[in-house]
Amino acid sequence: MSTRVTIERMGAGGDGIAATAAGSAYVPFSLPGEVANVALENGRATMMALIEPSPERVAPACRHFEECGGCTLQHWQDSAYQEWKRSLVQDALGGRGLLFKLEPLVTCAPQTRRRTVFAVRTSERGAVLGFNKHQSHELIDIAECPITVPEIVSRLDDLRDLVAVLGGGMKLFKLTVTSTASGLDITASGCGAPDAAKRQALTALVIKKDFARLSFEGEIIVEPRKPLVHFGKVPVFLPPGGFLQATAEAEEAMCNLVAGHLAKSKKTLDLFCGSGTFAFRMAEKSSVHAVESDQGAVAAIDRSVRFVQGLKPVSVERRDLFRRPFLARELAPFNGLVFDPPRAGAEAQAIEIAKSSVSKVAAVSCNPVTLARDLSILVKGGYKIDRVVPVDQFLWSSHVEAVALLSKK
Repeated sequence: MSTRVTIERMGAGGDGIAATAAGSAYVPFSLPGEVANVALENGRATMMALIEPSPERVAPACRHFEECGGCTLQHWQDSAYQEWKRSLVQDALGGRGLLFKLEPLVTCAPQTRRRTVFAVRTSERGAVLGFNKHQSHELIDIAECPITVPEIVSRLDDLRDLVAVLGGGMKLFKLTVTSTASGLDITASGCGAPDAAKRQALTALVIKKDFARLSFEGEIIVEPRKPLVHFGKVPVFLPPGGFLQATAEAEEAMCNLVAGHLAKSKKTLDLFCGSGTFAFRMAEKSSVHAVESDQGAVAAIDRSVRFVQGLKPVSVERRDLFRRPFLARELAPFNGLVFDPPRAGAEAQAIEIAKSSVSKVAAVSCNPVTLARDLSILVKGGYKIDRVVPVDQFLWSSHVEAVALLSKK
């Protein structure tokens, strides 16, 4: 039995929201103002028929749209989609009563995502590689992906050959593929450690396919070439499974914002620094102390520093900032800092920063909700939000990055 609904607004998760007799219903792949017949189940709705489409509806860029769950908003006109994406940051921060200037969305083009996590498995008909179906554990095999760089998409069949050798039975596992200057860096997880015979077969295949590296849950299986990226002027060899911003364009935009804000700071601190995304760019003008919990990332920074000239001093420290945040007294020597934590945010660290006298702070986040919480802590501690810039690093999804720039007199 279907119910006719009118989509009132777009929810934060990218589904249209409609009012029904049973309460609000979430309708995937719908747009505000549309009228549709839907089947309802526990507040979720499946669109059975679109009765009145929105004038903002456009043809999706991918043949797998609505089947594959990788993208949920390809059907929305750019300007309306971008304004909604910007509103995610506005609503999250505004809901905390924060005063700030929200700048225009920094957009990212299709075919720029350089790091992709595929769901994969083997089947009786061969290897399957793609993404889970929307709101489902069913795996959709893909032939294209318009958000991902051609260097990865053109190798989908080669990656399937790799999955076939990795095996894992019918169980789903993950393949993280990163496009680097020296080739594809591939990390497998969830498929069981390969035995000696499988390692030999994987080594031969990686060499034949000319991949840069294959690792299994942090352990290198074979590495014909070290995966190379550049952070500013500095070449860095990524550690296995190392974090990298999803697109180079978004990374550059965010780094320019951070470096510009901290340009006059002589001694800076980079918290949750990864392999040096911000640190090496900041080191062009100031000394940097970079802090990260991952040993591989710390080693990558330390190794790169040894072979690069023309930078201010860069020191590195391995430290779990969730368990041991930098205390206010430890922050005293620094007059600028950036922190870019995981989605959970950095509440404990924000509390210490709020008590400090660091004059310039840049907060980078992929989660507007936890960013709003952390910024409210900083504002209560005397900081002023100078600018907030949303960045559409995750095209056609409900995720948005943001850079907040703060100062304290």
